[in-house]
Amino acid sequence: MIKQLFKLRVFTFCQDANFGFKKVKLEEKQEHVNQVFHNVANNYDLMNDLMSVGLHRCWKNSFVEELGSLKNGDSQIRVLDVAGGTGDIAFRILEKHKGNNLFNENLKITVLDINQSMLDVGQKRANELGYQNQIDFVCANAEELPFEPNTFDAYTIAFGIRNVPRIPKAIGEAHRVLKQGGKFQCLEFSKVQNPLLSFANQFYQFNFIPTMGQLVANDRHSYQYLVESIDKFHSQQELLKIIEETGFRYAGFKNYMDGVVAVHFGFKL
Repeated sequence: MIKQLFKLRVFTFCQDANFGFKKVKLEEKQEHVNQVFHNVANNYDLMNDLMSVGLHRCWKNSFVEELGSLKNGDSQIRVLDVAGGTGDIAFRILEKHKGNNLFNENLKITVLDINQSMLDVGQKRANELGYQNQIDFVCANAEELPFEPNTFDAYTIAFGIRNVPRIPKAIGEAHRVLKQGGKFQCLEFSKVQNPLLSFANQFYQFNFIPTMGQLVANDRHSYQYLVESIDKFHSQQELLKIIEETGFRYAGFKNYMDGVVAVHFGFKL
């Protein structure tokens, strides 16, 4: 019995996680990811434009449209945008509702990111755009959200879930903090369905993106990790299974560009 317990403890503490193509200790992955995003924070939006040829803007716009119109009578609507440090998704949600009473009175967005450097960029942009009263910026871990259960009407995460060490735990936290009827929605790189397009996509990612990182941001290593993390991430069906096992209902996904990216969603009932 003691021998079995010892083996179990050794297994628990020796679990590995993917950091791109490298294996690192599970408890160390977050530190490695934090350093990557600290390095890229100041050039993050520029590099997104260069890496996706501007397509990330279209994907994010469509992602926000998929969220739908946020309405809850006269009650306050609260949205949690996780891994949203630079504010891209939060600003788009506010823009969509700008000009109606919801924007001025009842819509509040919390942008949460584990990386303070990314949040600093987002806070600066929010002040410049005049959104400081509609957005709160919180530095915290997606796996341990500092909020009470049943707090938010919607949870969004765009291009962030693949960097979380314990994805089921993070999605479980999303379920916990959402209100009944709340929507979980995730935008992430995924698996291209067409073999020829998949080959072309991978060729572009591995041969051009790290080089652009070196030329534009003087940082090949961070962008090499980003493309490797895309390659190692779950397929559409694998991520959907995790979402369903976490407790979300009416879950599904929608491919953009044949699966270059995908939107996954589910509801807390």
